Amino acid sequence: MGKPTTIHSTFQLERSFAASTEKVFAAFADPSSKRRWNYESGKHELQFHELDFRVGGGERAQLVFGNNGSPVAGMTCKLDAVFEEIVPGRRIVWAYRMNIAGRTISAALATVEILPAETGCEVLFTHQGAYFEGADGPEMRKGGWENLLGKLATELGE
Repeated sequence: MGKPTTIHSTFQLERSFAASTEKVFAAFADPSSKRRWNYESGKHELQFHELDFRVGGGERAQLVFGNNGSPVAGMTCKLDAVFEEIVPGRRIVWAYRMNIAGRTISAALATVEILPAETGCEVLFTHQGAYFEGADGPEMRKGGWENLLGKLATELGE
């Protein structure tokens, strides 16, 4: 048997927020909020973002990576997602694929569970990914989501 061309990986991240479960859920559901914390940064140019937050709806985004000396500088990245499960204030599950320069680099299933806690809520993020040739890989994706959860904290005023 030859060498596999797909890397499969699952990781989980846990994060506490002082915000209510409803406020954290809204940060995923509201297009303006989601755009701010998930897509806007000085590292790339966001070309578009669309969010149809309902089961069977989806999310699409396209950005161009900035010229920071990385191998993907100047390349276009596309995200296409479908929401598989939404329980208001509690859970969001979506399937998504990422494409760089016209080539799919990964397909994944992501789950956000928002659990009440004494001082706000706990978020459990689970990512199950398949990474193809030339992909960013599970460690970079995990680091990316750690960064995004930090940006979510900022969006929530923490």
